[in-house]
Amino acid sequence: MTAELIGTASLLVVVIGSGIQAATLSADTGVALVANSLASAIGLGLIITLFGPLSGAHLNPVVTLTAWWARRSGGEGLDVREALAYAGAQTAGAIGGAVLAETMFGRTPGTFSTQVRDGGHLLIGEIVATAGLVLVIQGLGRIGRSRLIPAAVAAYIAAAIWFTSSGSFANPAGTVGRAFSDSFTGIAPQSLPGFVAAQLVGGVLGLALATLLYGRGGGAGSGGDAQVPVAGAEPTVVEVPVADIPRTGPSFEALV
Repeated sequence: MTAELIGTASLLVVVIGSGIQAATLSADTGVALVANSLASAIGLGLIITLFGPLSGAHLNPVVTLTAWWARRSGGEGLDVREALAYAGAQTAGAIGGAVLAETMFGRTPGTFSTQVRDGGHLLIGEIVATAGLVLVIQGLGRIGRSRLIPAAVAAYIAAAIWFTSSGSFANPAGTVGRAFSDSFTGIAPQSLPGFVAAQLVGGVLGLALATLLYGRGGGAGSGGDAQVPVAGAEPTVVEVPVADIPRTGPSFEALV
């Protein structure tokens, strides 16, 4: 839980801090968005790489939802209590990270955002952004390429910030945290329900697409029932019967 709290706080410091810095250095919104998206993507990739071995580096209740669903479907993942604890730690970390970023730049911490983000087109953007994120994580996991997830997620978010109408928040905890920053990257509290609901819908859609494309698990195109790795999770260990291991070489005794 500590890793999820610190990891999510770090992510919000990167996202909000780079947004404040970008807006301060350039009055051109496009230039500010380039700087913010690059910093956010690089920071996210590093955070996932660093905290992945500790907690899976979900940093996002929607990603935690996929871990709970994996266990509910008979695979490895989180139970309900663990998932709720993860989500609580992520949300607390996101708020803390937002307050820290505001304080670091000499702004009044805890000020709610006044940037209203409403309209059906923005909610569609959040559904698309979150579904794509889940599909990237689940797709790579199901074809046995989990090691690529940190770089792939970072690249996807960098792109989605640009190709979605909403700016790709794609994270309920991060969205709540960004309500505590009246800055370039903030979101007004009244816009939270719609965004969070859209993200949850996108998460379910992403899971459905992953199952449709890759089956419930297994390698690419296998459609098998192997376990589904979650972002940053330890790789699945396949047990091989001792009888199938060649009894040759000096290391055999160490293997059995």
